[in-house]
Amino acid sequence: MQPASKLLSLTLLVLMGTELTQVLPANPEESWQVYSSAQDSEGRCVCTVVAPQQTMCSRDARTKQLRQLLEKVQNMTQSIQNLDQRTQKDLQYVQRMEVQLRGLESKFKQVEESHKQNIAKQYKAIKAKMEELRPMIPVLEEYKADAKLVMQFKEEVKNLTSVLSELQEEIGAFDYEELHNRVSNLEERLRACMQKLACGKLTGISDAITIKTSGSRYGSWMTDPLAPDGDTRVWYMDGYHNNRFVREYKSMADFMYSDNFTSHRLPHPWSGTGQVVYNGSIYFNKFQSNTIIKFDFKTATISKSGQLDYAGYNNRYHYSWGGHSDIDLMVDEGGLWAIYATNQNAGNIVISKINPLTLQVIKSYTTNHPKRSAGEAFMICGTLYVTNGYSGGTKVYYAFHTNSSTYEYIDIPLQNKYSHISMLDYNPRDRALYAWNNGHQVLYNVTLFHVIRSEEL
Repeated sequence: MQPASKLLSLTLLVLMGTELTQVLPANPEESWQVYSSAQDSEGRCVCTVVAPQQTMCSRDARTKQLRQLLEKVQNMTQSIQNLDQRTQKDLQYVQRMEVQLRGLESKFKQVEESHKQNIAKQYKAIKAKMEELRPMIPVLEEYKADAKLVMQFKEEVKNLTSVLSELQEEIGAFDYEELHNRVSNLEERLRACMQKLACGKLTGISDAITIKTSGSRYGSWMTDPLAPDGDTRVWYMDGYHNNRFVREYKSMADFMYSDNFTSHRLPHPWSGTGQVVYNGSIYFNKFQSNTIIKFDFKTATISKSGQLDYAGYNNRYHYSWGGHSDIDLMVDEGGLWAIYATNQNAGNIVISKINPLTLQVIKSYTTNHPKRSAGEAFMICGTLYVTNGYSGGTKVYYAFHTNSSTYEYIDIPLQNKYSHISMLDYNPRDRALYAWNNGHQVLYNVTLFHVIRSEEL
């Protein structure tokens, strides 16, 4: 037979200063008793539980007593949470006081270092205030230690919650086949979405990438945006007038690393640097005229020519850098465009959509931007983008949207690496800007922003 009662020591982790009271009936003959004893060396509370006589124990009584004990522990947990809230408030107060103390100490040091420049009365007052506050520092440090213990306790509870969540997920796991199907469906939707991103609003331009250094200060170079797959020929035209020879390089690599090229002689000299190669033909402005010529490289003949009515030429409405840049031909996702100015539009830029087969004007748009004030210009997705200059600090600052006939002022930096841009054109296949920068052929990658409507998904 065991002794009438036995002592069980239960160690509960609580904060320093928390006191346990008697939690069960006082008669040891009838039920359990829990008494608060002492703290151990680590600041934990050691509690003593007195069990009733075996003759008095029953399964129901133990169950009831244990339930009561559990409820008391839960109450203790609530007390800890309340203490946590109070401690957090105290910690905030401590932190504010600590900042004030540090600031006051710093000010005291400044006064002490420059005491000759301060009034003696102020010096003594600050020093006295400092002495009053110094005893509070140990108190603040104790508060910080208590807060650290509470944070450790909260971290343990958080870890336990995480374990329970993982267990719950294992019990109710997803059907992996169903999950795979959902992922596959999402991938298909994303691919369809990417296909709709062909056009967008210009939001950024990369730093200049130097491809080659050759030629004079002015010129143009380009690739054909409608060239078949595998055709990476580069077309190169040095100068802005009094020249008829176009160089053809077999590939971008040949252009970069060799001088192997085929030369094509045009029937007329070109004007400016606004030429463009499109679907196997070169479109250029005939020198000292407002005539556009389409020259077929395969047949080496003029396949079409036509006049751009009222367009200024012969340095009448050039870009700000000059160079007979009155008429600038360019291509975007929508096709062929001509940028020029007329007397009827007071020398401001006119944008005309051109039929590449007949060279007839499909539609024109008048803007309020003076042609002579533009450094260079290019088209992306039906929007004309204009730079503020051609030398020094350069940016794209004006945009005219042909889909709405509206304009806006923007601010997109354009790195002018070699200080003089005389040609700037967009290639929709490469999603890049081609530029002639003071005898250097450079590229810029562009960033386009596209808003996807829900019906497009």
